[in-house]
Amino acid sequence: MRSTFAGVRNVFVLGLMLLLLLPGGTAWAQAPAQAQAQDTEAQRQLVQPGNNAPVWRDVRSGKEGVTTVKGRETGVLIQTWGESWRKLRNGPVTLYGGWLVVLVLIAIAVFYKLRGPIGLHSPPTGRMIERFSSFERIAHWTMAISFCILAASGLTMLFGKYVLLPVIGYTLFGWLAELGKNLHNFVGPIFMFSVVVFVVKFVRDNIPRAYDITWLVKGGGVLSDEVVPSGRFNAGEKSWFWGAVIGLGTVSCASGLVLDFPNFDQSRALMMLANVVHVIAAIVFIVWSFTHIYLGTIGTTGAYRGMRDGYVDETWAREHAQYWYDDVKAGRRAPPSGAPGAASAATAPAQVQH
Repeated sequence: MRSTFAGVRNVFVLGLMLLLLLPGGTAWAQAPAQAQAQDTEAQRQLVQPGNNAPVWRDVRSGKEGVTTVKGRETGVLIQTWGESWRKLRNGPVTLYGGWLVVLVLIAIAVFYKLRGPIGLHSPPTGRMIERFSSFERIAHWTMAISFCILAASGLTMLFGKYVLLPVIGYTLFGWLAELGKNLHNFVGPIFMFSVVVFVVKFVRDNIPRAYDITWLVKGGGVLSDEVVPSGRFNAGEKSWFWGAVIGLGTVSCASGLVLDFPNFDQSRALMMLANVVHVIAAIVFIVWSFTHIYLGTIGTTGAYRGMRDGYVDETWAREHAQYWYDDVKAGRRAPPSGAPGAASAATAPAQVQH
């Protein structure tokens, strides 16, 4: 019995000695590495005085330290993603985005020079038909004007230092950039609200139909100078509605909200990601809008007057929205304002077509 107790005691003592020696052994193993690092740092200070590369290497590692300030990433001294974001935004995004804007504008100008505006195949009748109600036009122009303000201010912030700064100087550009930033922040929510109203109002007439495939195959008759029947909105306009207004509009608005309200404890990484997504989506949105604005103004005879005054000539309606025109004239659907005499109003603005 005594021998058993002695054996257990010896094992316990031996284990205790090993536990006491383990930290010392670990420290002894780490000592050469630490001494070598100290020697290397000492040699660096002799050759390169003031070189604190190891210190800044630790700082840029992104490891979270200790701070009395509470919040997201408050313990991180330097967010290393910031440099990557800056290079991406000021590099490929700005470069290729800028060229995309320029090339699309040049392509539209060349197309207009070669093709000219899309006119009517038959002479105007002089009889006017309501195409857009007052509420529809208000919804459209609210969204359009706010979009143009956002586009102009956004392009100024993205490309201004390369295009405007060398021309107008630091003082004027600084004032312009500050104005653009404030306009961008406060007009953004107005645009978001107008998009929701616009979508609710026009979604019915933008549902894809079977005849839209024919319109797409024939390219709307733009090159062949052919009249291709469509509904109230053709397949090209429906593509703009779903792809640009809803698709790119949703991405731009969601990422814009992340940037517009940083007080919801977003991380810096999320803010930088939202900025890149916002810029890319906005550039594509703006470039796409160039074609929409072109076709809605000088590219199509009578289109702008229709959105401005609400009325178009019956010939225009028959050639650009034949199925919708037939339904309104046959009484199968009410005119946009719902007024009985709106489908063919004698008091509508005259000389819509030129």
